[in-house]
Amino acid sequence: MPHAFHIVDVFAESRYAGNTLAVVRDAADLDGARMQAIAREFGFSETTFVISDPRDALGAGVRVRIFTPTFELPFAGHPTLGTAWVVRERLLPERPRAVTLALGVGPVGVAFEPSPEGGELVWLTAPPVTLGAEIAPEEIAEVLGLAPSELDPVLPAQRAAAGPKFAIVPLRRREALGRIRFDLDAYRAFARVEASTGVYVFAREAEDPVNHMRARMFFDAAGMREDPATGSATACLGAYLLAHRSHGSDFTLRIEQGVEMGRPSLLQLDARVESGRPRIRVGGRVIESARGELV
Repeated sequence: MPHAFHIVDVFAESRYAGNTLAVVRDAADLDGARMQAIAREFGFSETTFVISDPRDALGAGVRVRIFTPTFELPFAGHPTLGTAWVVRERLLPERPRAVTLALGVGPVGVAFEPSPEGGELVWLTAPPVTLGAEIAPEEIAEVLGLAPSELDPVLPAQRAAAGPKFAIVPLRRREALGRIRFDLDAYRAFARVEASTGVYVFAREAEDPVNHMRARMFFDAAGMREDPATGSATACLGAYLLAHRSHGSDFTLRIEQGVEMGRPSLLQLDARVESGRPRIRVGGRVIESARGELV
């Protein structure tokens, strides 16, 4: 049975930027092995599969599965935003202001809001983030091919999880991001100690003066890969910054990612403490770039 698909660029300010996502429709007849094979064929950071009736997005949530080229994820940021956009724009008869996706971590709400700069931003409300152990600078610097002294002396490197698990690593200066030489063998040894989806590295400087930070994210998917934009890691960053009080208890940040790999992305992070608990949202633009059919 043929399956229609859409390709969208998420966290993109223009077409062919941001993080590319394939969204496969009407996938209830596909098993996990077939989904994994299709994700490997597309070769993007993630591919999603819409399993239940899209009208479920207005209630308990439309069921969606997320696959990298080599494994399934319970949650990821740009697949959530991109799939919600496709459900709303291409699969529902009307364009609601919000939809819900039923993911491996449970229901995740996605809202569509006007942007002050024109057009529309898509925002997800992140599932709970868990902060783990701090990481010795010497241990994680080896993975990045940097000197331990190049890490930020004020903020620690630390493990965090929002479904996927990340090492959150702050650097002193933005320019060091361009000198990272990711050591896959060192990363695999690091990841064996405690399962890790990837290493998210950021600096509290940006190239564009209207932005606040620059980030990169590296992971292992049958070899080293870099992610152009990582919404789940950005959600972890929000919880991390709240915990370390580096920006207070209520902030909005614009974060550059993907620049070094030629896929410039802009992620917006809104983090605050409400009723004693973190509330973290991650947003950006979604632009459709292609559509077709699997045969």
